[in-house]
Amino acid sequence: MSSRYPLLRSIDSPQQLRLVPESTLVKLAGELREFLIETVATTGGHLSAGLGTVELTIALHYIFNTPEDRLVWDTGHQGYPHKILTGRRERMSTVRQLDGLSGFLKRDESPYDTFGAGHASTSISAALGMAIAAEREGADRRVVAVIGDGALTAGMAFEALNHAGDLGTNLLVVLNDNDMSISPNVGGMSNYLARVLSGKLYATMREGSKKVLSTIPTVWELARRAEEHFKGMVIPGTLFEELGFNYIGPIDGHDLPTLVKTLRNLRALDGPQFLHIVTKKGKGYAPAENNPCSYHGVSAFDPQTGKALRKGSQGPTYTQVFGDWVCDMAALDQRLIATTPAMCEGSGLVRFREQFKNRYFDVAIAEQHAVTFAAGLACEGLKPVVAIYSTFLQRAYDQLVHDVALQNLPVLFAIDRAGVVGPDGATHAGSFDLSFLRCIPNVVVMAPADENECRQMLYTGFMHDGPAAVRYPRGAGPGVAVESTMTALPLGKADIRRRGTRVALLSFGALLETALQVGAKLNATVVNMRFVKPLDEKTVVELSAGHDLLVTIEDNAVLGGAGSAVNELLAAQGIECRVLNLGLPDRFAEHGTRDEILAANGLDKAGILAAIRHYLQPQPCQLAAAQVNSY
Repeated sequence: MSSRYPLLRSIDSPQQLRLVPESTLVKLAGELREFLIETVATTGGHLSAGLGTVELTIALHYIFNTPEDRLVWDTGHQGYPHKILTGRRERMSTVRQLDGLSGFLKRDESPYDTFGAGHASTSISAALGMAIAAEREGADRRVVAVIGDGALTAGMAFEALNHAGDLGTNLLVVLNDNDMSISPNVGGMSNYLARVLSGKLYATMREGSKKVLSTIPTVWELARRAEEHFKGMVIPGTLFEELGFNYIGPIDGHDLPTLVKTLRNLRALDGPQFLHIVTKKGKGYAPAENNPCSYHGVSAFDPQTGKALRKGSQGPTYTQVFGDWVCDMAALDQRLIATTPAMCEGSGLVRFREQFKNRYFDVAIAEQHAVTFAAGLACEGLKPVVAIYSTFLQRAYDQLVHDVALQNLPVLFAIDRAGVVGPDGATHAGSFDLSFLRCIPNVVVMAPADENECRQMLYTGFMHDGPAAVRYPRGAGPGVAVESTMTALPLGKADIRRRGTRVALLSFGALLETALQVGAKLNATVVNMRFVKPLDEKTVVELSAGHDLLVTIEDNAVLGGAGSAVNELLAAQGIECRVLNLGLPDRFAEHGTRDEILAANGLDKAGILAAIRHYLQPQPCQLAAAQVNSY
C-alpha cells in the first residue's frame, strides 16, 4: 500500500481502530476515502455510495464492538469502506474479480459481514431477527441496521419497522439519507438536538414523565402531543415515532465527532432507536459528487479526470436496443406506458423518460407494486412495459402469477441482466427466469440470440394479447445490425441455422453464436429455438427422429429450464431419444467476467465440445454389454 496512507495502513481490524485516539478519526476518514477512490479506479465497482459512508463506517466500528455487536448493511453498495476496515484492505484490488472479493457483503467472506445481500431493503428485517436472537440468549449484544434512503422506499423496510416498533426490541436503525432536499435541516442546531435527544438525561426524563403523566390521561396526551409538535417543527421524525422508534436527527453524516458522540449515546439506550443522518453520495470526489448516478457502479477509470478507461466499442448493448425500441414503439402507440422499479439508467429508460415524461413511471424499489401497477394499467386498455432485471423480478413472483398471468393481461416484461451477469455475482445473477417463467400458464417466453432479434421479440411481445417476457443478457450481443422496421415473429417457431448430422444443438438465447461454432466443429445441426414457451414441438420431434443426440444449450439453470421443456415434450410423446441438457449447474454463480463464469460452467465452446464428446463416448457399462453380446 502507498505510504500516503500511514494511519489506514496501521489498522487491520476494528479492534485496532478502537485503539486509536478519537482525535485522529478525521484524518483516517481522509485516507480511507482517498484509498477507496484509488482502488475502485483500478478495479471498477461501486464508488459513490461508499464515498458517502466513510465517516459513518468509521464511527460505527469505533463505537460498537463488532463483530460481537452485529452490523447489517443494506444491499452492500455502501460496504466498501467496511471491507477495508475489517481486514480486507490488501485484497480490495481483487474486488468483483474471479476468486476475489465480492462486490457485496458475504457471510462466508468475513465474520464482520453478518448478513449477505445484493437486493435492497432487507437490513431491518434481518437485524430485527438478530436482535430477537440476542434477547432470547440473554446476550448484551447490540444490533445496527444501516439502510439507504432509496432502500426505504420498499414496502419490506416499512413492514420491518412496524414489527420492530411493536416488539420494543433493542435495535438501532441508521437511515443514510443522501437526498439533498432535506439538507437545510442539517447544521449546528440539528446536530445539537441530536446529541441532546440521544443523551441519557433526555431519555431518563422522557421515560420518567411517561410513568408520572400516564396516570393522568388527559395531561399525558397533552404532553405527548406537545413533544410531537415540538419535534415535528424541527425534525421529520413523527412517522418513525408513530412506528414505535425514538427518532434522532437528522445530523450531518460527515461530521465525525457528532456521529461518534451520538452513536455512543444511542448504544446505551434500550428499545428501538432510529438515527437519521444526511450524507452526500460521492463525497470527496468531485466527479462522483456532481454525477453520483454515473459513479454508482463504474468500470475502471482515471482517478485524475474521472474518465472511464474504455476498451474498443462492441456495438450497442441489449439494454440500448431495448431503450431505442421502447422509444420507437411509444411513438407508434400512445397506449405504451413504461415502468421500472428504480432502474431507469440500468434498464435503458433515460431517453424514454425525457421524451415521454407523462408515460414513464419509476415506482422506486417496489418490484411487487411495479408488476401489479402494470396489471392495473392493462385492465384499462393500456399496454404496459415493465423494464426489470431478472434478479429483481424474483421479488415480484406472486404478482406475476396472480395479478398478471392468472388474468391473462397484456403486460410485456423486458427482462435485463438475464443469465450470467459477471462481476455482480450470485446476488444479481439472472439464472432462474426461464425456470420460473415457463411453468406459469398464459406467459409467452422469448430469448433472443442477437440484437435485432431482441428488437423483433420486444415488438412481438408488445403486440401479443397476453403476458409476454423477453429475457436478454447484460452487455453487447454478437454485433448483428438492428433493423429499424419491426415485424412480429410467429409464436413458437424456431429457426434452423445449420444442417448437420448425428447431433442437433438446440440453442435458447444468447449462446447461439457459441453453438454455431460448436456445430461447425462437429458438423452438427444448430437451431435457434427463440421461444421457450410455446416450444416449437414440431421441430423438436423432427430433429429427434433424424439425430442420435439432441443437445439443449441455455444461459439459465439447467433444473426446470428450457432443456427440461424439451425432455418433457419427448417423454409425453413417448419418443426415445438421447438428450444432453447444458446450462448453469445447481449452485450459485460466483463473480468474475461473463466469459469466465460461462467457461467455469462449461458453457463456452471448449466446454460444450467436451461435454458432447464425453457423452458420445461408450461408457464402461456399455462396453461390458457390447463384449457380452459379442460372444
